[in-house]
Amino acid sequence: MTLFSVRLSVVVLFALAVVGCAPDAQIKPNVVSYNNEGSTAVGAPANAKTRNGAVQLASSQQQDGRYYIEFRSRYALSYGHTYVIFGRLDNAGRPLDREVAGLHPASNSAVPYVLGHYIPVPAETGASDGDLEDKYRSASWRVMLSEAEYRKVVAYIHDLQSRTHFWQATVHNCNAFVGEIARSMGYKTPGIWLRPQQFVTELREMNGGPNAIGYTGPAG
Repeated sequence: MTLFSVRLSVVVLFALAVVGCAPDAQIKPNVVSYNNEGSTAVGAPANAKTRNGAVQLASSQQQDGRYYIEFRSRYALSYGHTYVIFGRLDNAGRPLDREVAGLHPASNSAVPYVLGHYIPVPAETGASDGDLEDKYRSASWRVMLSEAEYRKVVAYIHDLQSRTHFWQATVHNCNAFVGEIARSMGYKTPGIWLRPQQFVTELREMNGGPNAIGYTGPAG
């Protein structure tokens, strides 16, 4: 092994230890998604009602369309990842369409990930490999939205994507990107240096308590 390879390995190990998108638990197949029918974004319509400080839609509004956003984390062989999936559901709760937004280096090479622990590197804000495969999901929180709320959230996400061009592991990582989306909806957010699985789990627990239904995989 060359001296460069040794140094690179040390850097990678150090990076994995400190970054929010660090190695997560082992992959567990056959997880099941759940809906959160109880809470929604701050700034909900006038018929929204408040319970324990959380804004909730009245039952008639919950049934107004089948739009959703899901805050999700997934496992990976090296890095975990935090992102959102949003779209429409049919009457049986199956996705009719899905769009993914998440921040990650614009390369499949390990080099940008290493450099990104020290300097900002070019980024992409769309889907990455494995995002739509349930077998890689480590945690999730799905929030049902009215059509008006959904369009507002999607407009914010697209605007955020258009002005986000760099990834930096300790300042603007995948957790930070998703956190901006959550805050635009009025939610409280955890620290960005958590593992993706922990970030999504805490996001759900901070904002919904017993109403925040979702999935959290084994901690490993």
